[in-house]
Amino acid sequence: MDLKLTGDKLSLPNIFSYLRIILIPFIIYFLSIRTVEYLFYALLLFGFASFTDFIDGWLARKLKQESEFGKFIDPIADKFLVISALIAIIVIDPTFEVLDLWMIVIIVGRDILITVMRWFAIKKGRPLRTSRFGKFKTAFQMLSIVLIIMIYMSKRSGFFETHEAVPYYIMLIVTLMTAWSGLRYLFTNWQLFFPEKKVKEDSKSNEN
Repeated sequence: MDLKLTGDKLSLPNIFSYLRIILIPFIIYFLSIRTVEYLFYALLLFGFASFTDFIDGWLARKLKQESEFGKFIDPIADKFLVISALIAIIVIDPTFEVLDLWMIVIIVGRDILITVMRWFAIKKGRPLRTSRFGKFKTAFQMLSIVLIIMIYMSKRSGFFETHEAVPYYIMLIVTLMTAWSGLRYLFTNWQLFFPEKKVKEDSKSNEN
């Protein structure tokens, strides 16, 4: 896959994917200030960046600008956005116990695995089977981060307090969904790693 920014790589849907990545440093900066005002700015930026995930997919279908590069860069932008926001929240205020190390390992590990599989599929010229559950998982991750930022804002402002376990259990659900999504990808795309086994099974089924 050619990674030069020419032709369809500069299409409007892909520009929205790039925008998500560009907004990440600003979101991290606003979170790092830790005042209610700047947390609100971070919330707005993250919400807008998350909304562009819907926009780029809709535009790609509407304008008939779907491409292999777009299918690659779109989820990459999602992963960078979600993981960066989560790590920023943890690092900026360690007292805000959102998730454990094992949760980070699962979320990051799953995304690295799927990215490698997606790249491998493109190099092999084979389609990567996806499901609506993967999109639902991403949307739920983004919504969860919005809720967590709002909870953190309430903690900083003292406006209202939520039980400390609430953000933790939100992220526990996110982690379990992420793990299940990764297992589904592996199960439905195992033939990427063992194509010869797939061919043998197909030939046997044809004989029968």
